[in-house]
This record gives sequence, C-alpha cells and structure tokens, in this order.
Amino acid sequence: MKVVNILQSKGAEVFAVADTDTVARAVSVLTDKNIGAVVVKNAKGEVAGILSERDIVRHLKDKGADVLALSVKACMSPNPHTCRPDDSVDDLMTMMTNKRVRHLPVVNGARLLGLVSIGDVVKRKIEEIEHEAQALKEYISS
Repeated sequence: MKVVNILQSKGAEVFAVADTDTVARAVSVLTDKNIGAVVVKNAKGEVAGILSERDIVRHLKDKGADVLALSVKACMSPNPHTCRPDDSVDDLMTMMTNKRVRHLPVVNGARLLGLVSIGDVVKRKIEEIEHEAQALKEYISS
C-alpha cells in the first residue's frame, strides 16, 4: 500500500494559508474545514511549514489570546517532514511515530500533492487488515 492510494481514496484537496496570514485566519480554516493542520505557503507558493492545533496550543500557553494576532509564520513548524506518493504506508507509520508528527505533506519535488494525517494511515491499515482477514476466512471455508 502506497501514499498515492490514500490520496486517491480521500482526495488530494489541501487546505493552506499564507505565512503572512494571522493565526486567527488559520483557526478559521481549521474549524470551518474540521481539520487538525494546514499547510503554510510562502510568497512563492512553496511549502514553508505546517500549522497544527498543537502548534497553536503551545503558543497559547505563553501568549494567551494574543496568539490570534500573530502571523502564522511565528507559530508554524517550519520545514516540515514530508513524504512522497510512492512511499509505503508502513514507512509513513514509522516516520510519523519516530518524528512524532500527525500530518505529512505529500510532495513530488517542490510540488504539493496532498496532506496525509495519522487518521488516514490508521484507516487504511484497518481496511488492509480487514481485507486480509476476509481473504483468510474465504480460504479456510473453501
């Protein structure tokens, strides 16, 4: 199973904000789209970072509600770990666990193709295990 299979099933729509947007704007995107992270793009349209709920909470601890007026660039995790469409789901699980990240932008060179979350990976692994279990049941009963 590859990352490209996850993107094909969930869709490749990626929600992004500019690094100059305010955290309040990013929070609006997160809540409106019911997502846990957004990709952050710089003025050239390149992936500059990722802003997650965790990033916002970390800054809330120190700055309180003033964090909402900060730029996304001040709160984001810069230079995020990324994956490629041909990476295996098992490799993705290992990377997410070892790097302690919940979201990975999917890139091909400098081109952003999608965003994969730990929830997407878990869902795919469950489907894979259920499929294998069904195949074993059919094999045993025949």
